Amino acid sequence: MSFSRKFGIGAIVLLFLVSIVLTACGGDEAGGKSDEKVLNVFNWSEYLPESVIEQFEEETGIKVNYDTYSSNEEMLAKLQAGNTGYDITVASTYFIEIMRKQEMLEKVNKDNIPNLKNIGESFLGTDADPDDEYSIPYMWGKAVIAYNEDLVTKEVKGYEDLFDPEFKNNLVVLDDVRVIIGNMLAILGYSQNSTSEKELEEAKEKLLELKPNIKAFDSDSPKTLLVSGEVKAGIVWDAEAILAARENPAIKMIFPEEGMNLWQDNFVIPKGAPHKENAEKFIDFILRPEISKEISMEYPYGNPNVEALKLLPDDVRESLEVPEEELLKGEYNIDVGEATQIYDRIWSEVKNN
Repeated sequence: MSFSRKFGIGAIVLLFLVSIVLTACGGDEAGGKSDEKVLNVFNWSEYLPESVIEQFEEETGIKVNYDTYSSNEEMLAKLQAGNTGYDITVASTYFIEIMRKQEMLEKVNKDNIPNLKNIGESFLGTDADPDDEYSIPYMWGKAVIAYNEDLVTKEVKGYEDLFDPEFKNNLVVLDDVRVIIGNMLAILGYSQNSTSEKELEEAKEKLLELKPNIKAFDSDSPKTLLVSGEVKAGIVWDAEAILAARENPAIKMIFPEEGMNLWQDNFVIPKGAPHKENAEKFIDFILRPEISKEISMEYPYGNPNVEALKLLPDDVRESLEVPEEELLKGEYNIDVGEATQIYDRIWSEVKNN
């Protein structure tokens, strides 16, 4: 089931009306009450099965309103605009640091989340939230290279191979500024978290060199172009590569030799969430091993829930495993401070070139 959507005029009008409703439940003065049987969720697209939402609604009687975004930047901008009425969202680790600095998050009452015990210790106590006061791990993963072996003649080992003329207008890459610019930095031997304007300008030139090979920027469902054969290869989320291979066995996934971009996504509760206890109830529900397993079966990202991993079929669990040496080569994004403006400027210049 996909929550990705293509909008026409009618759908845009509908979204506007829905946004008014959500805004109306943003506080007690507007009619929202803490004991109201409502939960307003803001999450990545293709990241939570509808069946899980239905189970939660049936068990609790809480109605879930579900909106999606396609990047951390989009999520942050929406919340910064205020009056969203969202009770829970999902943020990559380095965005937690940004949101904490801007006092955008509520502290989580861990007494309401006993299933937190199922999370592996290596996923807790991140630099962005050392005491796990504001965030609860949800999924983790990486950006990988996927290619169609029926269409590609060149051996693909890393990002550098995607510059080959064979891939002209035949790549799909994530619409994610930090991932893709980070990949270019990795090719150049720099940190994927570089704050050097000189290094970032070099990465820009590298990305401009790759641009003729890029058919589409897509973070929502890049597997669609891979499965259909409309592109030969791409830089995509790992679960997208795995799901594409399920539909088309010619799709192969590799860990780029220059080092992957790694990430961990976490549940957070926006400041002023009108239904905070419902959000915590939802998090605890998601962390049940059998529920977390169901999520991984449909969206096979890395799962920090060690009890859920035990329930997965061997083939699914093995598809999520990453050799230690590949993890050591990879980098997690961190908050790059004022350099964020350089990343955003470069991204805009490249995409509009």
